[in-house]
Amino acid sequence: MAKRGKKYLEAVKLYDRTKKYSLEEAVELVKKTNVAKFDATVEVAFRLNIDPRKAEQNLRGAVSLPHGTGKTVRVLVIAKSAKAQEALAAGADYAGDAEYIEKIKEGWFEFDTIIATPDMMGELGKLGRILGPKGLMPNPKTGTVTMNIEQTVKEFKAGKVEYRTDKVGNIQVPVGKVSFESAKLAENVKAIYNQMLRVKPQTVKGVYMMNITLSSTMGPGVKVSADLVA
Repeated sequence: MAKRGKKYLEAVKLYDRTKKYSLEEAVELVKKTNVAKFDATVEVAFRLNIDPRKAEQNLRGAVSLPHGTGKTVRVLVIAKSAKAQEALAAGADYAGDAEYIEKIKEGWFEFDTIIATPDMMGELGKLGRILGPKGLMPNPKTGTVTMNIEQTVKEFKAGKVEYRTDKVGNIQVPVGKVSFESAKLAENVKAIYNQMLRVKPQTVKGVYMMNITLSSTMGPGVKVSADLVA
């Protein structure tokens, strides 16, 4: 087990780690137990009763947060001339086709999200081994393979976030910064919570949401009661 710092150990004493709190209480505790000296990111983690090995239970998608993440998202659009111009006009940081594909091959990753038009996926797909492990490959499920470039760029610049289950059924998503107003953090968590309910696989039996945990970068996790989120 990793050795914890003095501030972390002091923060843990401020609440009951075995208790499940209401969302509002959890948000306040995450702010209170933040040990980072910078404006830490707040994340929500869902432990779901799913088996990602089953295609219908391997959840992946994107959801718009009402108050964004507080992070400046760098958007790259892979598209040909007219669509590339549309992307730049909508606020994309970079847009083009072959030149950016070559740059990625050479190890360039000065972006957080890639959006691509369907006709470019043949070429972009060849970079699967590079982009796949980093979670950067565009995918129709997340809305990042699209002809609706203008709207998609604006959504991701405004704080649309992608989510994906890991190998054991966990989903972890950023919901803002500790400097956010508590109500805004809570509303962002609710947006993701409601999305998790919408995408619940029909084949899931028993309890769907096993655990919900809220935490800040470097801070301890605070358990949230699923019954007290909505």
